[in-house]
Amino acid sequence: MRARTRTARRAVVLAAVASLGAGLLAGCADDGGDGGDSSGGSSAGGGKGKTTITMGLFGTQGFKEAGLYTEYEKLHPEIKIAENVTERNENYYPALINHLTTNSGLQDVQAIEVGNIAEVVSTQASKFVDMSKVSGVDKGNWLGWKWSQATTKDGQTIGLGTDVGPMAICYRKDLFQAAGLPTDRTEVGKLWAGDWNKFISVGEQYKKKAKGTAFMDSPGGLINAILSSQKEKFYDSSGEIIYKKNPAVKAAFDLTAKAAEEGLVQSQTQFQPAWDQTIANSKFATVACPPWMLGYLKGKSKPESAGKWDVAVAPKSGNWGGTFLGVPKSGKHVKEAEAFITWLTAPAQQAKLFNVQGSFPSAPSAYTLPEVTGAKNDMTGDSPIGTIFSAAAKSSPEQVIGPKDQIIQQGLTDNGVILVTKGKSPEEAWKTATKTIDNNLDK
Repeated sequence: MRARTRTARRAVVLAAVASLGAGLLAGCADDGGDGGDSSGGSSAGGGKGKTTITMGLFGTQGFKEAGLYTEYEKLHPEIKIAENVTERNENYYPALINHLTTNSGLQDVQAIEVGNIAEVVSTQASKFVDMSKVSGVDKGNWLGWKWSQATTKDGQTIGLGTDVGPMAICYRKDLFQAAGLPTDRTEVGKLWAGDWNKFISVGEQYKKKAKGTAFMDSPGGLINAILSSQKEKFYDSSGEIIYKKNPAVKAAFDLTAKAAEEGLVQSQTQFQPAWDQTIANSKFATVACPPWMLGYLKGKSKPESAGKWDVAVAPKSGNWGGTFLGVPKSGKHVKEAEAFITWLTAPAQQAKLFNVQGSFPSAPSAYTLPEVTGAKNDMTGDSPIGTIFSAAAKSSPEQVIGPKDQIIQQGLTDNGVILVTKGKSPEEAWKTATKTIDNNLDK
């Protein structure tokens, strides 16, 4: 979003692939793809006479890297899979909307980012196959809230979920120890269980003894984590924009502003070079942490940071990230595409993708598979990350998502709470944020 919710975080993921090996990686992260083969028709490369299913994707979805295309092609020798990859969703999505509006130029399969799914559901659903009616698709395979995100009010499901981004709190054990705080992940989680206000209180304890480091990485990361744990944030269930009158949004803003005033968060914007440097130099102790964040931390940290991180349960569960795959009705190979994404998003394939790419499954039955239960990461040592993230995914709220969530989120962050770290009062920051948001919503 280049609201810092999902697309901006894709910047360095591909570089982290080599260093992580089979460890967790930011599977949802926006890095350049290989450009792929965007051809349609019945052949591609050495696949003369084969049916080519074209995939319209953004960033690094990881299907190719996990070997899933090759596996499917072996199971179905008559099929060839070809990717057409756009580096960033902020470039991919406007083009997708244009193609949907004109009903031309669409691939057989199109990815839709979670921040855009509400707009596509509300304005473009008629252009997609209803995947709930496709043979082999079982609604029960997905988290209920994930399935609902891609479903219209009259029950049409325009896409099948791939990954989700259940959030935990990643923390530096060495920095916690130096600040006199517990380091055991269970005890750490108890410090702030059920309440983001308790999280800030821990930050205040941390600051009393910490030297040269902040409690948390950024105000944007904090407000995003708090808001992601709310059932309603910017829209209500009727589709009305409520961000200015929703007490949960104002409370999240005020709590983040308090943390900023007290110097508990760095004056940084996530996924920018200066923020990356604070990772490399170990300048903060906690960060809101979906599975893909572990890959980002790995890619930006110095080698000596390996094993110094751990993962604790967040004060409240929330989700940050996720993608859907839809089949446009105007595609050249609709039936073949339906069968392919049904297989590609099945629990077994989602578990394989997580094992290689760190894209956390949206299929709960995948959480008992060894690729998830046995998952480990260099940054967090023996931490049972698969178990921790599984519990967060199951308990995340079924959040109302609106068409302009990205605009509102970015305004609250980049034109709001970040200003408090630069000397503005919370009241001034709120006025600036809401004015900027409303101006952008009117465009």
